[in-house]
Amino acid sequence: MQNKPTLTLSDVNTLLDAAQKEAEANSWLVTIAVADDGGHLLGLRRLDGAAPFTADVATQKARSAAMGRKETQVFEEMINGGRTAFVSAPLQAMLSGGVPVIVEGQVAGSIGISGVKPDQDVQIAKAAVAAIG
Repeated sequence: MQNKPTLTLSDVNTLLDAAQKEAEANSWLVTIAVADDGGHLLGLRRLDGAAPFTADVATQKARSAAMGRKETQVFEEMINGGRTAFVSAPLQAMLSGGVPVIVEGQVAGSIGISGVKPDQDVQIAKAAVAAIG
């Protein structure tokens, strides 16, 4: 039987806290979503002033990163590069800002950020992942 890493409640809180710290340091109003390796929501934090729709987008970015086992930016670039058939994939929010949390070579979960420019969403997500790496 194989063992695999999973995110603990402490890990989820570390991800949320680190993402919030990065966002607040830049005065960015975002929502932060953390999911398990199956894309199921483990934690959500919408910063004061973040648009309500960002909660759903961040959640879907986290889900897509977990289930796709890669950064959602890869999917966005694939579609923008002409592989438009990928739009029909069973993932939502294939936009930059979803990043898997990889532990020991396996996806343990993911984080999704929504609310600012794509590269800023990614910056926040990667800062959070680095906090538990």
